[in-house]
Amino acid sequence: MRRRAGLPALAAVLLGLSACSIVPTSSPTVQITQAPDRPSQGVGIEPLPPAPGATPEEIVRGFVDAAASSVRERPVAKQYLTPDAADAWSDAGAITIISPGYATVATEAGSVGMTAELVGTVDTRGSFTVAGDDDFTYVFPLAEVDGEWRITDPPDGLVILETDFERLYDPVDAYFLDPTLQELVPDPRYLIRGEAQPTAVVERLIEGPSSGLASGVRNPLLGAQLARRITVEDQTAQVDLTNVVLDPSAPLEELCAQLVWSLSQLDGQGIRSVAISVDGEPLELDGVPPQQTTDDWPAFDPDAASLETVGHYVDGSGALRTVATGDPAPGPAGSPGYGLSSAAVKADVRDGSLTSVVGVRPEPDGATLLTGRYGQELTPLLRGATFSAPTVAATRSEAWVVLDGNQILRVQPGVPAQAISAPTLGNLGRAQVIELSPDGTRVAMVVAGPLGPPTLHVGTVVRSEDEGGVVAVRDLPEVAPSLSRVVDVGWRSNGQLWVLAGEPGEEMPYSVGVDGWGLTTLRTSGLPGPPTSLGAAPGRQPLVVAGGTLWQWSNGTWLTIVRGQEPLQGSAPFYPL
Repeated sequence: MRRRAGLPALAAVLLGLSACSIVPTSSPTVQITQAPDRPSQGVGIEPLPPAPGATPEEIVRGFVDAAASSVRERPVAKQYLTPDAADAWSDAGAITIISPGYATVATEAGSVGMTAELVGTVDTRGSFTVAGDDDFTYVFPLAEVDGEWRITDPPDGLVILETDFERLYDPVDAYFLDPTLQELVPDPRYLIRGEAQPTAVVERLIEGPSSGLASGVRNPLLGAQLARRITVEDQTAQVDLTNVVLDPSAPLEELCAQLVWSLSQLDGQGIRSVAISVDGEPLELDGVPPQQTTDDWPAFDPDAASLETVGHYVDGSGALRTVATGDPAPGPAGSPGYGLSSAAVKADVRDGSLTSVVGVRPEPDGATLLTGRYGQELTPLLRGATFSAPTVAATRSEAWVVLDGNQILRVQPGVPAQAISAPTLGNLGRAQVIELSPDGTRVAMVVAGPLGPPTLHVGTVVRSEDEGGVVAVRDLPEVAPSLSRVVDVGWRSNGQLWVLAGEPGEEMPYSVGVDGWGLTTLRTSGLPGPPTSLGAAPGRQPLVVAGGTLWQWSNGTWLTIVRGQEPLQGSAPFYPL
């Protein structure tokens, strides 16, 4: 989250402001027979009602504190409002998350101005959007009711402190399917804790993916409805659907995997299995028990380790080597002849065998992109002024690379390189790093703007139905605006990024969710200096380059690749996918 030294002078910020609403968002809800409720009683300490004789500023601060309630409709918060405002206000709208150190001041008789560092917003479907550089400001009008100050026009939805939001809301992944229907794709949502969570998760699945991801994934639950709220009995979630097509062409296995993996992550609900019925009748699939568990759908495991392929890197001579022992990779690429500066290796998803290589060779007047079978000769494919390090995904036989900082190319065996449409990129600047997510549905990019330092962006990959058709990158929102200068990025999982950022000589590793939530500084214990390059993949130990040598993350510290030996010298580490 963003951390700035201080807030602007409140009086200057609020001068001339009138009461306004926050992030007005709405979404149709799925109607079910029994609507889920949040807990009718809060867990832990509930906020206090207004104290007699409270000042306007105390009323406003009390109203913000009262957002930290798990009681349905937040009745204590309504006590800080006039009767008319309490009748009109609802806590079911969007959520504005602010840092705790906010400021309030009485701007004139009967109003209080607030300014706060904005962390981000959560829309009515539970999707988080990280804040940019703007602060949250609002002018609370108040009036006296029976001699006590009360708010007459509160913001829409909730304004809640970051610490309270983290305490009351759980991050939950709503899983959808990649276009090949092989991989579960996480779509982060934030849901209030309580027994209604299972129903809320399935409602989010039925409503569909968030707007940014929708064009890049498939939803087997599209068109379905919940017949009634979900109950959990003997650790089994009972899901009764209606309006589901039951024919051989319907993706019923994918639907089951989607539901089982989404519901099984709810740690606080004690769910160990899921029983799925359609119109009151159990959904029967060959070889699948009535009470399904994640063990019945192991191929869809969203947190599964990547293929057991060994990491690679480039040594000082431009030879491709493996991190297991530092030995050269097989074939000509393992010798200095090609003079590579970076590379990517594709693996066969069926058996993990390494199939192809895409590498970049610097030239005195530019660079050359080389391709070929793993262990065999590489041949020139393209020339340009610059190429980014190539990247691959586990689900596609292709590599992506950025030509001259502004053109994304897709490289497939035996066909000319294909341009990837990314209209947003031209407005952002020049791409320095590109990394496909392992499931191939997202792309992370480090982009240097014309005036500012490089920043981190994540876009959705949109593909036409045919394998060789048009591919595009939709939008590229910034996901970690608080980082001062982004250097490199890798995918720790399909929903989590590892990032290197900082001024030259002060780079640090960070972890952050794909939506920008949960930015965390990672330790640098064991490194000889600041890390400058990163390689990551699901289920594998991240690799960094520090001081010109390679290091591997292990149990919260960095160790040499080969235990008991001097660190390997090299650059551009990566894992084949």
